[in-house]
Amino acid sequence: MDFRKLFDFLHRLNNHNNKEWMDEHRKEYQSLRDDYLHWLEQLEIKFAQVDPDYTTTGAKKALNRINNNLLFHPNKPIYKDHFGAGLDKKPGASDFYIHLGINESFIAGGFYKPKKEYLDSIRAAIDYDGEELEKILQKPSFQKTFGEMLEIDPLKTSPKAYASDHRFIRYLRRRSFVISRDLTEKEIFSADFQQKLVKYYLEILPFRQYLNHAVSV
Repeated sequence: MDFRKLFDFLHRLNNHNNKEWMDEHRKEYQSLRDDYLHWLEQLEIKFAQVDPDYTTTGAKKALNRINNNLLFHPNKPIYKDHFGAGLDKKPGASDFYIHLGINESFIAGGFYKPKKEYLDSIRAAIDYDGEELEKILQKPSFQKTFGEMLEIDPLKTSPKAYASDHRFIRYLRRRSFVISRDLTEKEIFSADFQQKLVKYYLEILPFRQYLNHAVSV
């Protein structure tokens, strides 16, 4: 996969964000999309080789549409400035998300604003064995790779049924449980990009497994 060509296309699309331009360059887009789908298929094979519980998503299902949803976001441009894909997707579980774009590129995993049922289950798990989650988050290699969980609209007070002085209140106040790592173009353009993603996938896996187990109980 030639990611330089993909980024060049996204830059040009961003500068000419209209249907007429896209129609003129539809063949180029389809060719790049096909290359990226093939790349995702190869990546899924690598993930399945290191994770026996990996759920094959399928590249076409994993890849998000290039069009923005203008029905709910009418002020957004017609086309996105990135290719986004969610892998290891199965009902009631977190996925491994890859975002490659001209303004930001990153990988992420966890639960972003999960429904109340899932959020309640995660909080119950933290109340029961939050030290296991903390052990995962404080692992030196995890800290080096991802740092802290993202701060996404946490509660200002403690959630119902949990004391404000709970030893894991900093986690219980969260309404999202997401970690992320920015990707540089140097990484993306490198020959060993997929190998790096496998390394990141394995590093994030215990965090996702903890959350997945919590919402499955």
